[in-house]
Order: sequence, then structure tokens, then C-alpha cells
Amino acid sequence: MNGVFIGGGGDGYGEKQYLRLDHANRHGLIAGATGTGKTVTLQILAEGFSAAGVPVFLSDVKGDLSGLAASGSADFKLHEPFMKRAETIGLDLDYRAFPVVFWDLFGAQGHPIRTTVAEMGPLLLARLLELSEAQEGVLNVAFRVADEDGLPLLDLEDLQALLVWCGQNAKDLSLRYGNVASSSVGAIQRSLLTLENQGGAAFFGEPALDISDLIAVNAAGEGRINVLAADKLMGSPQLYATFLLWLLSELFETLPEVGNPDKPKLVFFFDEAHLLFDDAPKALIDKVEQVARLIRSKGVGVYFITQNPGDVPEDVLSQLGNRVQHALRAFTAKDQRELNRAAETYRPNPVFDTADAIREVGTGEAVTSMLEEKGVPGIVERTLIRPPSSQLGPLTAEARKALVADSALAGRYEERLDRESAAEMLAERAKTAAKAAEEAEAEEERLAEKEREFRTGRRYSGKQVERSSSRRSSRGGGFGEALTSVVIKELKGTTGRRIVRGVLGGLFKGR
Repeated sequence: MNGVFIGGGGDGYGEKQYLRLDHANRHGLIAGATGTGKTVTLQILAEGFSAAGVPVFLSDVKGDLSGLAASGSADFKLHEPFMKRAETIGLDLDYRAFPVVFWDLFGAQGHPIRTTVAEMGPLLLARLLELSEAQEGVLNVAFRVADEDGLPLLDLEDLQALLVWCGQNAKDLSLRYGNVASSSVGAIQRSLLTLENQGGAAFFGEPALDISDLIAVNAAGEGRINVLAADKLMGSPQLYATFLLWLLSELFETLPEVGNPDKPKLVFFFDEAHLLFDDAPKALIDKVEQVARLIRSKGVGVYFITQNPGDVPEDVLSQLGNRVQHALRAFTAKDQRELNRAAETYRPNPVFDTADAIREVGTGEAVTSMLEEKGVPGIVERTLIRPPSSQLGPLTAEARKALVADSALAGRYEERLDRESAAEMLAERAKTAAKAAEEAEAEEERLAEKEREFRTGRRYSGKQVERSSSRRSSRGGGFGEALTSVVIKELKGTTGRRIVRGVLGGLFKGR
């Protein structure tokens, strides 16, 4: 069969299970309690897709999946049990390594991944910063101003500078876009500072990730397995979930429509999926549901890995046709209800009770259901999961470092770029405005000096002429002197200050 071999039967087990490549872009679910074998299932699926020429992106939460880059070995302590299981399910197990590229948002354990603030967009950024509705509205105003004024938002410094400008011009912006409260601006700035302290600033900037670098095969036609180091990233769960959702959105917006391909262009594994949906606003869940529904036409399969199927919203869960359910433990009434709810999502098998099977399967076993002809869900089966061909467990730090250095992408993303963007442009405008203010003050001082000279000259000339002539002169020049005096006073007074503000405002706003 043209598919990825999942596992098979034996005494008490069903038929061999394959994930059909022509249905692999219809998404899937890997669920089960901690320690029941989800990581191994993810590993063997990544191996199968890579061998079939399908690139893979996955997050390595525990560090174990780096072993995909090394061959398994007969010296491994589970070699004998693995070989016995392979024999039971009819698998000719051969140990081998797979083409792996390591990525890391922080650049420590792989190539850095970056995007720009503009590409992230206000919706995902608001989710990342956990903003209120009012604060998200102010953030949307800032993005609108950046678009209208041609201010590139590349990194956090750009966004911080733009928010300062919005705070200083809140009155004018409120008239155009609605209330821009200084308290909201301050709250966003504090959230950005927290994100920066957590290391999130490293994610924003250039060079930004080129999606085509994730969708590649090696010279032998094997799909590249992109492994994201997520052990440290899990310390900032909001950043982790938002990054993966951003990546899904980028794939959706970048890739062309391909309809129903013979095999996916990319398979995307979203580990710890509950982090995406916990306390997520409805707008965000709707966006996830939309992306999941439409991205399969771009040839991308999305597989969620989580402890309980109930972690995934119903509208998203209904789209996950290929399922591997490891054991769930039912110690409480709530656990029992969730287990029964999970069992109800499978096409029943008359041979056994699905809920009992989910409760009873051991480590390395699962209850599976794969899409069949015309996308019909297969009958649920108890399945022995096949052992992996690659190394079970992490690489050494030295081996990982060597693979990163020898990667085809080495040097492409390591050096950070810093081109002119919003922060520099706003600083230049402020500098220009300050210079204009100095020139306006100098001009005001020059006019004041002229006035002093004029008055001094009038006093001295009055002593050197006859009183009658002085009176005639006074009557003749009274109007001109008075007019000059009024103009000078106006320049020094409210009108003068208004002119100076007009110069400053025009330059600073870039109008």
C-alpha cells in the first residue's frame, strides 16, 4: 500500500494499519496519557513520511526526537523487544538515520527562526501578549498607522518606538480611529518588556524564515525532517503556541492550491496542542478552525499531539481523520466521561468495546483509525505500534552541533540583519523636528533682538531732534511702529508658539 506503516496485529490485534499518503493531508490526532508512547508514534510517522519523500516539521518538546538524525543500533537496550515486535507485526526492521535540520527560536540548538512583527500581525501578537480587547484595539491602531505612514515593523524595538509615538499623538489618533488610551499603550509596553525578558525578542527580526526552506527533499528524494528545539521554548508556552500558529498561517498564505495530491507537500506536527486552545479567545479558535479546514487544499497535513482528545475544540477535532489513541487513564468520574467521549469519536468495532480498549492498551500499543477509500474513517483497531528505525532518545550535544554546522542552511540565518525600519525612521523625524524647533527659536530670538534694537534707536534719536520734529515724527511713524510691535509680540506669544508647533507636528508626523 502507498502509505506509512503504523503497526499491525498478532494475537488479539487487528489488521496492519497504514496511513494512506493520498489522505495524509486530511490531518490527524495522536493522543494518550503521559508515558504511553506518543513520542515514539510521532517518530515513526516522521520516519515514514520522510522515506516517502514528504518533508516534516515537528517540535521536540523533550529533546528525544533529535535521535531521528542517527541510526538505531543493535546495542540499544530495547533491541530485542523491538525485533520481537517487528517480527510479530511482519516488519523487516532495518536501522537507519534520516535527513534532519535543527531549528531553535533562540539559536542555541539549531538555526534561528525569525519573523517580523508585521508578518506576525496584530491578532497573533495580541494573543502572544495576552492583551485585553481594548489593548488589542490600540495595537490594531498602531499597525494601521505603520501601514499608512510607511513604517516597517521588523522587531520589538520598532513596535515599542511606534507605541511611544501613538501615546504622544493619542488625541489626534483618537479622533480618527477611536479611543487610544495612554493606559492601554503602557500596558502593551509592559507586555512587550516581559516578552523581551523571556527571550522573545530573538524571534522578531530579519532575516525572516523562508518557508521554502522547510519544504525540501535531499538528493535521495527523502523528505527533510525539520526539528524545532522546544525544551527551552516550553518555558514560554504562549510564545510556543503563537509561533506554531503563525507558522501554520504562513504556510496557508504562502503555498499554492494543489487540490488532492498523491502525497502531502508537508506534514506539520503540533505537540502539546492544548497550549494552543487553553483560554484562547473565540476569534483565535475560529482562525485555527479555518486554517485547519482550508490548509489541506495546500497539501499540508496537520497532526495534533495531546493527552486527551477533549483538549481540541470539537470543530477542529471533527477534521482530524487519521487517529492514533494511546491509553487514557480513568481514575475519576470526569476522566471516565472524557474517555467515553473519546471512544464515541471512533467508528465502532464489533469485536471489542472501544472505551475498554482505550483504557487497557499498554505502552507501545494504541487504538487506531485511518481514513480509507474516499476518505471514509476506518473501523477502530487495536494496534501494536511499529518500532522506529532511527535512534530512540536524544543525540549528544556534540553530534547535534556538528549536524547544524554541516547543514545546507548553515550561515543563512545565523547573522541578524538590522536595516532601517520604524524605530530609526521615527528617531530621524524627531531629530528633524528638534532641529526645526531650534531654528524657530533662533528666528524668534532674532526678531526679538531686532525689536530691542529698534526701540533703543528710537530712544536715542528722540534726544537729538527738536521736540516739534519729534512730535511730527512720532505722528508720522506711529502706525508702522505699532504694527511692527504687534507682529513681534504675536511671534513671541500664543500665535508664535502655534507656528512652532505646526512646524514640529508636520515634520514629526511625516505629513
